[in-house]
Amino acid sequence: MPSITTAAASGVSRSPGNRTGSWVTWAWKPSEYITAIMELSALVVKRNNQFFRYKDFLYFLTPCGRRFHRACRLVHDFTDAVIQERRRTLTSQGVDDFLQAKAKSKTLDFIDVLLLSEDKNGKELSDEDIRAEADTFMFGGHDTTASGLSWVLYNLARHPEYQERCRQEVQELLKDREPKEIEWDDLAQLPFLTMCLKESLRLHPPIPTFARGCTQDVVLPDSRVIPKGNVCNINIFAIHHNPSVWPDPEVYDPFRFDPENAQKRSPMAFIPFSAGPRNCIGQKFAMAEMKVVLALTLLRFRILPDHREPRRTPEIVLRAEDGLWLRVEPLG
Repeated sequence: MPSITTAAASGVSRSPGNRTGSWVTWAWKPSEYITAIMELSALVVKRNNQFFRYKDFLYFLTPCGRRFHRACRLVHDFTDAVIQERRRTLTSQGVDDFLQAKAKSKTLDFIDVLLLSEDKNGKELSDEDIRAEADTFMFGGHDTTASGLSWVLYNLARHPEYQERCRQEVQELLKDREPKEIEWDDLAQLPFLTMCLKESLRLHPPIPTFARGCTQDVVLPDSRVIPKGNVCNINIFAIHHNPSVWPDPEVYDPFRFDPENAQKRSPMAFIPFSAGPRNCIGQKFAMAEMKVVLALTLLRFRILPDHREPRRTPEIVLRAEDGLWLRVEPLG
């Protein structure tokens, strides 16, 4: 998952052989970049659990604070190097030739899109703006997608009847194709697989909570008021397990997301990517990524449960203690 997200964000993969340019010293380091992002996620959780480290001037005096600073610098340096090299290429080639080359190689990525974008006043985005967006894409997309995919494989392993139906759906879609590759338009032709994925995201939302600032006073149903300016933590996990909205909430039932059933619910009942104008920047990409990986996995392997039952660990990303253990059998 991390390498897919890195490639989509910056065009950098784990294979440096096809990369050249002045940022070549960074091109062979995507694994270090991903490791740094994972370390930052762990450090944020640790910091949030220790209130005396909330103040920056105290935190950056600690070993964890120094590790955080080093990891941030590595992430920023990597992204800056990619942006600067890509901007030089764009300047030397011109927009038309740049786009033609990207179209020919099918390598237009998120940073390219941002480099070609303008704000509402027609001004190009600065390198700092582009870095912020690209890093947000990476921070939000690498671990959450891996979590979502892990849990849906776990749920399908426990429900082989649903797994087999998903597999048959994929086989039917790709039956006349060689090689067995999924294209963008195919993603809408996998309705049952999508239902299974959404039900897994309901049971195991990759991000269990998110925060929102109140832009005005909020009056609750019991007449209590949350004053303007307060920050509220929204518990996605609790919303997705609310028995008044989801009967038998601990049961894995993909048919909850049959289109007819979904229309009867509030759009706020299912919010794995948060909600509102500040929701997940990469939710469509994440859903597409998970569908493709899940479909191709089921096409090649049978997923079987392991005897070890996972225990959910609510961090920034919903994980399982000691990992999620599954068994796989190659299909003939």
